[in-house]
Amino acid sequence: MSLIRWEPFGDVDALFSRLMPASYARAALAANGRKLDWSPSADISETDKEFVIRAELPAVKKEDVQVTYDDGVITIKGERKQQKDEKNEKYHRVESFYGSFERGFSLPDNVNAEAIRCDSKDGILTVHIPKSETAKQKPKQITVQ
Repeated sequence: MSLIRWEPFGDVDALFSRLMPASYARAALAANGRKLDWSPSADISETDKEFVIRAELPAVKKEDVQVTYDDGVITIKGERKQQKDEKNEKYHRVESFYGSFERGFSLPDNVNAEAIRCDSKDGILTVHIPKSETAKQKPKQITVQ
């Protein structure tokens, strides 16, 4: 079992960002002078044989993505690079986030770390995390003394 650092306001921040329109949140962050960080959204699912993480990484080259597994945590990190500006081009609005990102996901103990594999297609990074075979234990009656 691995320890996970508790962030008491992490859930509140996530809820706030989901409820607040993205354009308003970006404007508020820019007005406060804070760096605009981004992280890709991800879906996590499970089948009988594996866990699957699907992360949205539009405009991110697979060469710019690194996936690592260490001590029960799988980490996806990388960078979305901004396109070169043309001197004749004048932007009126930029809503895309650029820069580095990092997401970590805690995994249960029953994963086969040696067989984890990734693929990237159409801006979606899919991480396949096979489950390890664990012997199913039968229920055991414990007598109370």
